[in-house]
Amino acid sequence: MHARLAAALALYLPCIGCIGAQPPQARDGDLIFHASRSAQSLAIQRATGSRYSHMGVILHQGGKPYVYEAIGPTVYTPLARWIARGEGGHYVLKRLRTPLTAQQQRELRKQAGAFSGLAYDMSFEWSDRKMYCSELVWKMYDRALGVEIGRLQRLREFKLNDPAVKAKLRERYGVRVPLAEPVISPAAMFDSPLLTTVAAD
Repeated sequence: MHARLAAALALYLPCIGCIGAQPPQARDGDLIFHASRSAQSLAIQRATGSRYSHMGVILHQGGKPYVYEAIGPTVYTPLARWIARGEGGHYVLKRLRTPLTAQQQRELRKQAGAFSGLAYDMSFEWSDRKMYCSELVWKMYDRALGVEIGRLQRLREFKLNDPAVKAKLRERYGVRVPLAEPVISPAAMFDSPLLTTVAAD
């Protein structure tokens, strides 16, 4: 009797801690990061010293979570599809330590509309004509809420001597690399003290 009870408890007890351990529901304004499988992912990872090379912001449509991202044009990608697209399905979901109000979420959605359909910025210029992933999210928060997530850097501050980075710079710029160009990287936003991690897999 005691042996059977002990066996049953051995199966049950490890699951007690699992109750409520599911990732929290994504909210509008959450930032999500993963390692992209794109051709430039390795160069971004090595230049920034970070595992994460792509990101987007959560915005709901029809009650379902989407990732608003700059990947071709700026688009809404279903959250599950976005996660599956990353290396190994791994992602990290982050949120401002001070949660957004409903009004702030509305302002973010309005700002997303202002950037709708913009082409991807292959040369990482600090203009609004085109957008790359972290630039899109940084500018949404800055323009809509006056919140700067992550420190702007100059291109020269990154690890540009890595062979993969050098090759990508030659491909994009030739011999005239704009070293003074302002850049916001996924890594800088990921490391921002304004954010806290709410889910990861």
